Amino acid sequence: MPSSVIRRFSYDEAARRLRLTFVSGAVYDYDDVPPEVAKGLAQASSKGRFFGLRVRDRYPCRRVFSARQSSDARPGR
Repeated sequence: MPSSVIRRFSYDEAARRLRLTFVSGAVYDYDDVPPEVAKGLAQASSKGRFFGLRVRDRYPCRRVFSARQSSDARPGR
């Protein structure tokens, strides 16, 4: 099912880095994400809900790109 919050995501297991692209165009990397969390996101019926409960504010993150460079808002808020 498509997400209304997350456009796509990828996971680098060796680096334990989860990259999320939001529908806004913002791209964030989340570090130190365990493989089971990335797998849970892949299997979740609601990617946005899973992100809010299991990823946001739980892992260090940094913005890689934003379609709206002037916005400092965190994704999913």
